[in-house]
Amino acid sequence: MKAAKIGNCPFFSVVFRVEMGIMPNCIWECCQGDMHITVLGENSGGFAAHLLRDGEAKSILVLVKFKIRGNLRFLSHAEVLKVFQRACVRAGIKMQYSQGFNPRPKLSLPLPRSVAVESDDELLCLRIDRGTSAHAYKSISDLCTSMKTKLSEQLPENFELVSVEVTKAKSAPQPRAATYVLDVRQEYVNEKLKAGIERVLASESLNVQRKIHGKDSRQRTVDVRVFLESIELNERGIVVECKISSAGSIRVEEILKLLELDVENLAAPIRRTNVQWRSN
Repeated sequence: MKAAKIGNCPFFSVVFRVEMGIMPNCIWECCQGDMHITVLGENSGGFAAHLLRDGEAKSILVLVKFKIRGNLRFLSHAEVLKVFQRACVRAGIKMQYSQGFNPRPKLSLPLPRSVAVESDDELLCLRIDRGTSAHAYKSISDLCTSMKTKLSEQLPENFELVSVEVTKAKSAPQPRAATYVLDVRQEYVNEKLKAGIERVLASESLNVQRKIHGKDSRQRTVDVRVFLESIELNERGIVVECKISSAGSIRVEEILKLLELDVENLAAPIRRTNVQWRSN
């Protein structure tokens, strides 16, 4: 039996039966070279294990990109999270839970979609248990491939997984821009619509009224012009580029109102086609 002290961490003095195997290009952010070992065990499969320093995160942040189409576009923010929570449980994915009397899985949607809007670029942030998840796979690529396969099998039709990735970031990315496509019926693509687009883009300010949450019938005025990057009318329809910041963004229903359009004027559901993210 060969025993070794792992690393030089002042918080640990642990002896393992190990085969030292330092890997300088390890994807785990906790790895500092001398802390990287290969465990010799009948169930280890040679997977690289890590000894975490005291206070470091014991979870893996996973970014799941997906599309949502059809009638599922009517699901709310909370309902989409519930769909993924149940899919993870059925797929055997070990989610990390919050502490306290009412533990909740650590799932989030950094940019919730408006109800009735389809999307080609949704992002779910999921924290899974590092110890339980890491030791089951030989590489991070295997972990992501397995998660994508298992989740896809449990999600309903019109939920399409695009990618599953592990990130070194400590927190979820933040949105900075989004693209929406409004497929307008041909009979409404006229000079009035073109003039409306030009009017909106030429305006220095575009004030809209928003209801204050939790306040009966109270509203506040918001200038949404700063959130409009561009509006273009092409063969796809009306393509709207929106900025997103800590101050918020423009809403889909506000775009329709500014262009003097109604849902009945559209040939297909509004679709969010692209989101640009800012890593933390």
